[in-house]
Amino acid sequence: MLSHFDWLRRSRTGAELLATLQYLAASPELPSAQEGLWPPHSAQQGPCLRCWVYARAPTGRRNARYCRTCQHILSKAWKLGDLSRHSVVVWGFANDLPRQLRVESGFRKHHVVYSYVHDDNRFLLMFHRRALYPWLQDVALYHGADLKGFLQIFPTTGLREVVMGELLCRIVHNEARFPMDRLRVRFFADRDQVFIPHQLEREGVLTFDFADFLRTLEMASVFRSILQPDEQQALYRLLKMPQSGASQFYWGRLLGALSAQARDLLEAWKLRWWSEPHINLLYDLVQYVGFHQSH
Repeated sequence: MLSHFDWLRRSRTGAELLATLQYLAASPELPSAQEGLWPPHSAQQGPCLRCWVYARAPTGRRNARYCRTCQHILSKAWKLGDLSRHSVVVWGFANDLPRQLRVESGFRKHHVVYSYVHDDNRFLLMFHRRALYPWLQDVALYHGADLKGFLQIFPTTGLREVVMGELLCRIVHNEARFPMDRLRVRFFADRDQVFIPHQLEREGVLTFDFADFLRTLEMASVFRSILQPDEQQALYRLLKMPQSGASQFYWGRLLGALSAQARDLLEAWKLRWWSEPHINLLYDLVQYVGFHQSH
């Protein structure tokens, strides 16, 4: 018999994970309540080719492949690919569940697609990546320093990438790396980064104190608001160039084309002297924030 988390682990893509969360929200009872377990695998026929536990659904055709639950999840997943590509996943391990998980209306303005509560300390959220920053701000507002634990943020996967369920298992495996003395955030901008965390830790661009990560997101929002997209790309290409007389010339030409506000930002941040990993992190986070709201 499969648990709710077992069904999540069987997701091959982000779309399947989203479809599974939808299914579990609509059908809180386990599928085994309606479906029978399949007997041992035989030479003539076997169980569902996706879950490998339940009997294949009778379809009137000889090539039935999936049980009813897997059929439902796969049919829904085909329609959720675009939504999944713009979503982000958060796995949390904390001393308490965030208020948004205990107050259903707390999700509405942040467009949380679906959530899964594993137990009193573990949860999974999936929402549009631009909703990450306001959701984290709400966590800070409602909990302050009372919430302690570890939030891991990572993207979804597609059919030609690492299996979503494997990614989720690796994330869960890392949840107890730190003591529960304060709230930490680990941000994976790319799926492959989940499998090379030690390299990112050495570069200082993976694990953050919660307040530091909020400040970094705020910087990304300001950066996105002040520089136009073409200016951001021109700056990125220039920051990647080795320091030389030519790069100095292009740097001066770029500064001359920017607004005074953008020039002041680059000067105040000393962005030209940042390390490459920190530059990449800033540009990765730009995809996760909206425009800065000045007060």
